[in-house]
Amino acid sequence: MIRVVIADDHPMMRRALAEAMTSALGAAVEVSEAGSFADAEGLLSGDPPPALLLLDLTMPGMNGFAGLATLRGTHPEIPVVIVSASEDPSLIRRAIEFGAAGYIPKSLPLGKIGEALRAVLAGDIWVPDSAAAVPVDRETAQLASRLADLTPQQLRVLMLVAEGKHNKQVAFEMDITEATVKFHLSQIFRKLAVQSRTQAVIAAQRMRLTGDAAGAGGASAGD
Repeated sequence: MIRVVIADDHPMMRRALAEAMTSALGAAVEVSEAGSFADAEGLLSGDPPPALLLLDLTMPGMNGFAGLATLRGTHPEIPVVIVSASEDPSLIRRAIEFGAAGYIPKSLPLGKIGEALRAVLAGDIWVPDSAAAVPVDRETAQLASRLADLTPQQLRVLMLVAEGKHNKQVAFEMDITEATVKFHLSQIFRKLAVQSRTQAVIAAQRMRLTGDAAGAGGASAGD
């Protein structure tokens, strides 16, 4: 029995993917469904853990590639396949650099979906032919490696800071003290090899699905 978690905020898409899984891998597939990032996290903690996670990048709580980085950090043993409407080769490459084991466009024919899933379950990386020739962005790959060293709580602090929140606001939202926030920030700076709050925010901005660090200039370097 192969246990699979399908995380997508559209019920019809989850059902379609479940049918594709059964068709591609046979009847011995146990599918669990999640409609949000928080629900997906809860389903990954079973014993034994699922053999595969199909993940929508834009569902509630994902926060771009931050959600993928979080799941890869907390459950490195579970391969993650991104399922997305986007077929942008650069986005596909970034997903792989941030830890995905595969990328399935939602327009992919059923036969190809089966091919992709079987490849990932066999331990391979699978991307569409259109993205296979896209060169690796070494800077992004290096950032992804450093982000993998952050704890889930540190990653949460980083994303809240990237939203422009001050330490007091971060402490309130996470129900921790300001001193704890400052400690997490010092660890984040060290692990990301950055010297300031603004540099950390620029790194966080790179986890967004679109755009770049253009909005990072408004981050406060203080508190």
